[in-house]
Amino acid sequence: MTKRLIAPLVFGALGIAILLSLGTWQFRRMVWKESVIAAVATRLQADPVAIPLDAGFERDNYLRVSVTGTLTGDEIHVLSSQKYSGPGFHIISKMNTEAGAILVDLGFVRETQKNSQRPVGEFTITGNLLWPDDIDDSFTPDPDIVKNFWFARDLPVMAQHLATKPILVVASKVSPAIEGLPTPVPVAANIFNRHLEYVITWFSLAAVWFGMTVYLLWRIRQKTV
Repeated sequence: MTKRLIAPLVFGALGIAILLSLGTWQFRRMVWKESVIAAVATRLQADPVAIPLDAGFERDNYLRVSVTGTLTGDEIHVLSSQKYSGPGFHIISKMNTEAGAILVDLGFVRETQKNSQRPVGEFTITGNLLWPDDIDDSFTPDPDIVKNFWFARDLPVMAQHLATKPILVVASKVSPAIEGLPTPVPVAANIFNRHLEYVITWFSLAAVWFGMTVYLLWRIRQKTV
């Protein structure tokens, strides 16, 4: 092997190794993400249980629960939209339960129904615990408290505003189903998994790098023959 081949060979091998390691890392991330999505999907469809007294994000996010309590009529209106319905609001209501007051996302109403009177009294809510990730510190405006116009489900701030625990149940079913209640918008496992694209990209680049390295070494060898 001539000295002129050593540097291109080392450079080529190093590049291939880096690209293969990136592809392998993304493959591991893909497998992990798929397991997370499967776990969330299973939790979303599980039989409902009571809300744990020490409910927290790490253990109980997406946990399917059932709770009975009294809707007080105290509400927070969070700007949203739904396909085929257009702009509107998520109705976050205060519910008094035996374990204390909590927040319930009752669902979606059209813009024209924002200030409509909604049923109050005792209801059973079946749904999922959720710690929303709606806030973008750079772009989410502060809520207009006077007009009851919120731009995101900021759980700690909403809980403080309505004097509840920082616990939010997103309803998938409200019983009894009285006319005038919002349309429930159940929690979905909106977890993006694009790692397969990245795996293909990095391994493809490794293949291209390998081909370019082989071609370069061939050209150098041809010139030295």
